[in-house]
Amino acid sequence: MDASLSERLRGASLDAYPLHDGRPRGAVVVCPGGGYSSVSPREGEPVARAFNRAGYHAFVLRYSCAASPLGWEPLRQLSRAVALIRSAAAELSIDPADVSVCGFSAGGHLAASLGVFWNDPERFAPGTELEAHRPDALVLAYPVISSGDCAHRSSFERLAGPDRAAQEAFSLERFAGAHTPPTFLWHTAEDRDVPIRNSLLFFEALLAAGVSAELHVFPRGVHGLSLATPDVAEIAKDRYPDARVAGWFDLAVSWLADRAALRGSSSSIDRK
Repeated sequence: MDASLSERLRGASLDAYPLHDGRPRGAVVVCPGGGYSSVSPREGEPVARAFNRAGYHAFVLRYSCAASPLGWEPLRQLSRAVALIRSAAAELSIDPADVSVCGFSAGGHLAASLGVFWNDPERFAPGTELEAHRPDALVLAYPVISSGDCAHRSSFERLAGPDRAAQEAFSLERFAGAHTPPTFLWHTAEDRDVPIRNSLLFFEALLAAGVSAELHVFPRGVHGLSLATPDVAEIAKDRYPDARVAGWFDLAVSWLADRAALRGSSSSIDRK
């Protein structure tokens, strides 16, 4: 991808991991976590490379975490990234009808924010072409969702400041509806940093709205496992490799392929 495209993200950068066989393929934009105060490398390039091996173009959005409060700026950066990727679809052999967003923790909140707010022009810069940034699917890994009792409070303070009423504007279970893209979620029951209630609330809101959703709950594991493979392990933080939890990735890829097939996407055929 031309470097000038990343410059147009206005404070963010987009690392591209394209495939080069010239065949139309789906693309996944990866939003790493970090509590909206940093962007975790463990949830960036290793995840993008895994999507490459699964037959997808991948991009890692390094969104801005500098302002305080951040407000809607990370969402606007993700909006611009998805739109730019679609604008380069012909150049990069991307199927423009198969552009998904995958987010981890606070990056899961960012991905889900685009999923629930993509059709609301008030959240974006004037003149934003809303259909251009609409995700075709969401993959959410232990996402921050709710500003309520199960909140990862520091994430919402980074977005909206200390006022609880202001934080409610970012509480995503309140805004999920029939317009939200199909969503795959996974979480561990032992997560204490971002309790599993976050995923449950979003899943319940999607089901109530008639949105296709899939949720996987693993009984063991701390927050921030990423791929749960040896290359992303952090033993000092009890983030051990776990073959069962690592299975989330194959489940997600299978789910994405099924969604693309239902849409009749050309990239759903023979991914490898």
